[in-house]
Amino acid sequence: MRVLILGGTREARDLAALLVAEPGMVVTTSLAGRVRDPALPAGEIVIGGFGGVAGLRAFLRDRAIDVVVDATHPFATTMSEHAVAVCVGPPDDAPPTAPGAGVPLVRLARPGWTERPGDGWHRVADLRTAADQARALCPPGGAVFVTTGRRQLAPFAADPYRHYVIRAVDPPTDVLPPRHTVLLDRGPYTVEGETRLMRDHGVRVLVTKDSGGALTAAKLDAARALGLPVVMVDRPALTDPAPPTWSNVAGVLGALHALASSQRPGAR
Repeated sequence: MRVLILGGTREARDLAALLVAEPGMVVTTSLAGRVRDPALPAGEIVIGGFGGVAGLRAFLRDRAIDVVVDATHPFATTMSEHAVAVCVGPPDDAPPTAPGAGVPLVRLARPGWTERPGDGWHRVADLRTAADQARALCPPGGAVFVTTGRRQLAPFAADPYRHYVIRAVDPPTDVLPPRHTVLLDRGPYTVEGETRLMRDHGVRVLVTKDSGGALTAAKLDAARALGLPVVMVDRPALTDPAPPTWSNVAGVLGALHALASSQRPGAR
């Protein structure tokens, strides 16, 4: 069975490693290419996207892909919507009643983080609102720890009164606040390390996205221990129809095994 994994997450790499070890599985993982030195999965790798919905449809056809697994980052909505459009929706030039590409699509979506006793979360819908909330929570002269990635930092850039500690895997590509420190680092992180970082930089507020997973969750534990408020950017809603979705690698692996069995000659 030929599997295309839309990757970029730890779960995508774990799934690829398990599938590559199985006889009869041909695995290709697509990476967006936004990280300079990404952690690479097992199997074939395609970097840089497909060129939109039409490009993804052509790739599935040319490679005779049997199933697509959407294991992208929870905030990578464009790729997820393209996958739904190709696998579930009609071709671009087809009438509204036309079927999709006929390639099954499953989604691996890790659960978001859950607020715990002692947390002081402020949930917001987007980064612009997050910047406003951070300014309301952090007094002038204080530091805001921003862990939302290297892009879309402009909402924080207009504030000359607070210091912004910005952590990202690669150097930021957006305009930066007048007072800032950039930390280039990649998880996993420890609670001890995150606590020390926040203390050393005088952090008063943490801003993060609800990415979920254990790789970067230590910052939430550190903020709780220090009594710091957290501005949490909610995940964007995906367009319908939603494909079958599992919250862990084992669930997706079971679904792929069931699909492979159904595609064998003589299967009922």
